[in-house]
Amino acid sequence: MSEEPRAPRADAQRNRDRILVEATALVSEQGTQASLRDVARRAGVGLGTLYRHFPTREDLLAALLGRRFEQLAERADALGAEAPAEAALADWLHEFTLGAGAYHGLPATLLATLHDPDSALHASCLRMRQAGGRLLAAAQREGVIRPDVEAVDLFALANALSWIDHQTPALAERRDHLFTLVLDGLRARA
Repeated sequence: MSEEPRAPRADAQRNRDRILVEATALVSEQGTQASLRDVARRAGVGLGTLYRHFPTREDLLAALLGRRFEQLAERADALGAEAPAEAALADWLHEFTLGAGAYHGLPATLLATLHDPDSALHASCLRMRQAGGRLLAAAQREGVIRPDVEAVDLFALANALSWIDHQTPALAERRDHLFTLVLDGLRARA
């Protein structure tokens, strides 16, 4: 007879919630390589408590980003159902680019997990990547996006645009212009 998993104790759930709140703030300030020791300190827990909840940095990032990735997947599905294919892809890609730029170091972290199926972060963003891939495929079927563009190309370009914000702040103000240039490069030639 299998037992149902028990709900975490109230104090354990509070610790987990505090860790996530403080990790969100610290990763926003310092990037995805922020010190886990600082996360624990700010959350008011010991490092062992942090590791009990999140055994690796990727586990913590997956918990932080999982909901955002799920929202992006849902958004892709909604846009795909209601907007023309090119507009749906452009709107979704813009949202993805802005979100990936929210945390310093996230674009590089996301790219590193693309080919690592054992990564917790890989698993948590797979649905989001697949949803974006469906938007790309729909735009290609309509002939508005080049047929030689693969989903991995799309994510690499979006991550590169996100990376610019943190690496070259002087170019951050040109992000929308650069985004338009990328979209123009993706479009099928007449």
